[in-house]
Amino acid sequence: MCGIVGFTGARSAAPVLLDGLKKLEYRGYDSAGIAVMDGNEISVSKVSGRIAGLCEKTKDGAAVPGTTGIGHTRWATHGAPTEENAHPHLSNDGRFAIVHNGIIENYAALREELIRDGYHFQSETDTEVIVHLVEMYYAGSVRDALIKTVNRLRGSYALGVICSEEPGKIYAVREASPLIIGVGVGENYFASDVTALVNYTRSVIYLEDGEFAELSEGSIRIFDCTGQEQSKKVSRILWDVQAAEKGGYEHFMLKEIMEQPAAVKATIAPRVSGGKVDFEELAAMSDEELRAVRKIVVTACGSAYYAGCAGRYAFERLCGLPVQLELASELRYSDPLIDDTTLVIVISQSGETADTIAALKEAKARGAKTLAVVNVVGSTVAKLADYTVYTWAGPEIAVATTKGYTTQTATLNMLAIYFAARLGRIEDQSKYVAAMQALPRRIQQAIDLNPSIPALAKKYHDNRALFFIGRNTDYAVALEGALKMKEISYIHAESYAAGELKHGTIALIEEHTPVIALCCNPSVTEKTISNIVEVKSRGAEVLALTFRTNRQMLSVADDLLFIPEVDALFSAVIEIVPLQLLAYYVAKENGCDIDKPKNLAKSVTVE
Repeated sequence: MCGIVGFTGARSAAPVLLDGLKKLEYRGYDSAGIAVMDGNEISVSKVSGRIAGLCEKTKDGAAVPGTTGIGHTRWATHGAPTEENAHPHLSNDGRFAIVHNGIIENYAALREELIRDGYHFQSETDTEVIVHLVEMYYAGSVRDALIKTVNRLRGSYALGVICSEEPGKIYAVREASPLIIGVGVGENYFASDVTALVNYTRSVIYLEDGEFAELSEGSIRIFDCTGQEQSKKVSRILWDVQAAEKGGYEHFMLKEIMEQPAAVKATIAPRVSGGKVDFEELAAMSDEELRAVRKIVVTACGSAYYAGCAGRYAFERLCGLPVQLELASELRYSDPLIDDTTLVIVISQSGETADTIAALKEAKARGAKTLAVVNVVGSTVAKLADYTVYTWAGPEIAVATTKGYTTQTATLNMLAIYFAARLGRIEDQSKYVAAMQALPRRIQQAIDLNPSIPALAKKYHDNRALFFIGRNTDYAVALEGALKMKEISYIHAESYAAGELKHGTIALIEEHTPVIALCCNPSVTEKTISNIVEVKSRGAEVLALTFRTNRQMLSVADDLLFIPEVDALFSAVIEIVPLQLLAYYVAKENGCDIDKPKNLAKSVTVE
């Protein structure tokens, strides 16, 4: 959600900024802009719409000279996606330019105060109050002005600031919004995501909340909120540039679907030793601490929440512990029954999801032990949790998650086996470990078994609504399958527990209504087939997802998708893959912007 970049060095800044913004397109945006300082002059270029328009306007940066600058992709919150509301914003005196990710909650009061003091506003954004505050507090030191400014702000922000009085310098400030410093040779950078930096450096510094950085061509200085200089560790980005490129695929989403066998293997393989599951990251968790757990609460948003829905079954079956699922956006505002006997598992691909961070903080405040399942190293969720387990999925660029979901679900399954063994609930892990180790191969088989998906997409794409049904673990997968369909194809897709059809939903089934039925759990196969017969008797067209050996389905379904046989406890990791491909090809048939669906952002860093 929004993206910012900054650069200072000896070469032209604008091409670097534009390249960085292109790498951040996947986060979601509706306008873009850059501000470049040439000597003591700041030049601002902004467009409503895609970065391609900004590149055209600036002649790929050649029309904007200067070696220091900041850039931004905006996802509209305060004010429409217009050029006036696009970042960067200038101060009234033209000496300061600013870019901002996040939301300033007290902007209305600050805006009224600044208007009374004679400041003029050119936009409807909350961000513009920041640049006017910096101007108001500036008395020769940008650092001092920033300290005074951020002390007035309530909310979340990652800020990039340049000042014409300090050529060659850029400033970056973080509070509850991701911000990373890139360490170069003779040049330095900042960005909201490492994907904007990997073309230039793999050495980074992760800012903490309340810290800000002063960057010049040859130096990086980090300060706390009082202005005291800090010593920070330089980390290395481990994945290479090619991991963030399309690699010959038409879309990032398709590439990431096809990467899932390798991604899931990278998640599982390091955690298996001697036929057992072992999480080195959890060695500090004592057996006494684990035995004290009476309940597991899983909290997340979107697809991460649905990964929790799928993982729940393994925890309950193997560990014998009740699992409560909570949307993070609800947990943070409820009065949750969480205490020191609760293990709260927090799931987030980016580790920067605002609602998930707030839910994590609420859980910790109530005394719960917290365990993060996250992909991005050094992210806020990873740092806040008592224990952190990384999914090692690699960079995921498409807004609609694919390998993020499968690696999260695989990680939860591995954790269930690990905890169950430590609790003494299972003596022999071997069959479960073997099933987990087979998952990467089974995912590839699920891809290979379904060459008909592009043709099925042509049949099912022209519909106003789709229904997904399933029972037990199949229902958990149906939730994510429906989400994939709606978020990239814009078709209204809903998932229902198949047993609930007669309690209202079946009223919506009529002639030619498409129903996607998941039937990969042998314990409920007969029941699900009965539900398929029910909807077909009312005219529905049924596309069933089942094992390739399930001959019963041939006589009841209109069309079929297949997966290889797999233990239903872990089947979510396999079942979702054909549904991801179906959503992809349906969206392609509908001419949708698959990697950047409308109104959506990859990392939702504000409420």
